[in-house]
Amino acid sequence: MESITKNRQTYDTLAAMVERAYGPDAVPTEPDGWADELGHGWFNVAYRIRLRDGRDVVLKIAPPPGVEVMTYEHGAMGIELASLAMITAQTDVPVPPVHVADTSCELVDAPYFFMPFVDGDNLGIVKDTLDPAVREDCMEQLGTANRELNSIRGDWFGPVAGPGHTTWRAAFGQIMDDVLADGERRRVDIGHSYDDVRAVVAAHADALDAVTEPRFVEWDLWDSNVMVRDGKIACIIDHERALYGDPLMEAGFVGTQLPAFGDPAPFVRGYGWGELTENETVRRRLYCLHLVLIMVIETVYRGHTDTQQYDWARGQLDETLALLGHGAA
Repeated sequence: MESITKNRQTYDTLAAMVERAYGPDAVPTEPDGWADELGHGWFNVAYRIRLRDGRDVVLKIAPPPGVEVMTYEHGAMGIELASLAMITAQTDVPVPPVHVADTSCELVDAPYFFMPFVDGDNLGIVKDTLDPAVREDCMEQLGTANRELNSIRGDWFGPVAGPGHTTWRAAFGQIMDDVLADGERRRVDIGHSYDDVRAVVAAHADALDAVTEPRFVEWDLWDSNVMVRDGKIACIIDHERALYGDPLMEAGFVGTQLPAFGDPAPFVRGYGWGELTENETVRRRLYCLHLVLIMVIETVYRGHTDTQQYDWARGQLDETLALLGHGAA
């Protein structure tokens, strides 16, 4: 996936990064051909690198500092590293171990880390080739794993790295304010008045008071962040958008309100969440609003050269606002 946030590097720089992480004997002797970009990511650049001894590892590099990102994306790699440590310590959910993390910005202009290459298939890429029963089972497994991730408790609501809030209403209000301010700053046409969107959020904010315990929420756990092997989840990747909040914010629940995002039934079944209550429905619609606003606004920040995502997400934004009682502009 193309994006101006991808911090691509030369072979000479990659070799220096390998040497610092694994030592000079690990640096490949060939001039090139030992590093391949993994192209399905949306934000960070990631390379599959074959070390001199034949081991495959993955190098993930944060965006360059000169590229403007959305507010919630600041410090994303630090969030991912903290999340990986928590998940490893507090759950049995399979995630890649971090071999080396370098935040010095000495070799490149951004933090990076190395981890092992996971032998498996990306579920988001291969799902349409799988037997339907296998695909459903994988999504059930994802729901079960996501519930375990949500068992991690936080000390505040909001970003994993802080600063936090004592209530989910305050934290989510700040999250929405940041997204809307990002859109206004770059004059992104969302098809509606920004103040009208703020009014919609305010009109339903009391529903958020039902959330009283901060839980670790991946938020971005789509099937494209799941590696599978032999019909089982081998690893869950990409944790840089985690926060402490409401588990109902997880990506697997989006389809309960917006059918275009796919059938949520296998995920929900694996998670063990029952039919949504009236309060839960309102909350999930607010989280859908947050998601589709990001999908519209990020197209400008990522420098998309076509309008495919923007056009699709604009339609989902209209539908979500209608669900929350606001008509099309």
